[in-house]
Amino acid sequence: MNILNSNHKVFPVSDTENFKLKMLNWVNQFNIFSFLDNNVITREDVAISCMAAVGAKRFVTLNHADLFTTLRAFHNQQPGWLFGHINYPQEKRDEAGFPDGFFFEPDTLVILHSAYVSISSSSTLPETIFEEIVNQQSIITAINDLKVSTKSTIKKEQYLNIINQIKSHIQRGDCYELNFCQEFYDQSATIDPLYVYAKLRDISPNPFSAFYRINDNYCLCASPERFLQKKGSRIISQPIKGTAKRYPSDNKADDASLQQLMSSEKERTENIMIVDLVRNDLSKIAKEGSVAVSELCAIYSFPQVFQMISTIVAEVDADTHWTTIVDACFPMGSMTGAPKTKVLELINKFEATPRGLFSGTIGYVTPDGDFDFNVVIRSVFYNQAKQQLSYKAGGGITINSNPENEFEESLLKVSAINALLDGA
Repeated sequence: MNILNSNHKVFPVSDTENFKLKMLNWVNQFNIFSFLDNNVITREDVAISCMAAVGAKRFVTLNHADLFTTLRAFHNQQPGWLFGHINYPQEKRDEAGFPDGFFFEPDTLVILHSAYVSISSSSTLPETIFEEIVNQQSIITAINDLKVSTKSTIKKEQYLNIINQIKSHIQRGDCYELNFCQEFYDQSATIDPLYVYAKLRDISPNPFSAFYRINDNYCLCASPERFLQKKGSRIISQPIKGTAKRYPSDNKADDASLQQLMSSEKERTENIMIVDLVRNDLSKIAKEGSVAVSELCAIYSFPQVFQMISTIVAEVDADTHWTTIVDACFPMGSMTGAPKTKVLELINKFEATPRGLFSGTIGYVTPDGDFDFNVVIRSVFYNQAKQQLSYKAGGGITINSNPENEFEESLLKVSAINALLDGA
């Protein structure tokens, strides 16, 4: 394993979940951190329980105009661990939120596995950090009362009208599918970000969750979706298209919802369109003939919803820079649509507010240039200084979309967030 420097040590951990809660309390003291959490959803491609990168030895703030060029130069200057994000690229700017892009080399990196934790640091002995974490509380409580009252940027009637306008564009052949999003916001919200994230992961544990902070800006992310992963020469993309509600207390209704999703021609068509788009994106940087669909329209179960997920794989040459791979595929097809250039234009036209980090990506890069990036969905964004809170939800619109159903699906996707904030 590559580490930050020689100041590195491994410690046994008997209770991973308890230690993870202590890690959460510990990271919250830093102004810059990235806590990436798979919520013990173990799969072959999600082996690490969680990673916590804190402090910034060095960092780069990025603008969309030259984002990948600047990021490549920053990484090449001193290859090491990098953690950070890339916003959705858009003419409308999210002035109160995260910059277009930001990556930092952490001062301290804590990686929790199933039975041990690896700690490396440039400034502090690993033993000291381990003791600091162990001595944290494992119960996360709110520092102050939550005061949140959100409303949508558009009314339901406007939403339905926009869906019909998008379908008109599809009928004219301008596009095949478009991901349309609506925003919910509060301009004077008071929350404890750590508490809200901890509760969100309890309600909606997902394998690509993140608790992420850059100074006043927080992202509390419960994402089920991977954007891109690179391991050696192998690339994996796992777009989600197709969502159905879970009924945990009613097995019959739960199974009926599952069967409906599995047999939905509309959802399968939507998913396959994005698979084709991802295949096209990957073919720009992959070895010839290496792009393949290893899993098509598979159904994954999560606490709140069933999701239809496909897996596309590819091989790249050893000298292909990791930024070239991300650049070729960003923004991800599942959050845009097809063809990508046209739908980016239409999204900018129809959506009332900038997406910012929503439908962007958070992740990490190893010193060797391997990486794993999520799709930032099912997330709360909070600017602590300005007390501005927002979250968004969207869905892929096709010619077969029913506007009422699309509206209900968008609400379903933020049901966990709504339940949490309504409870506040």
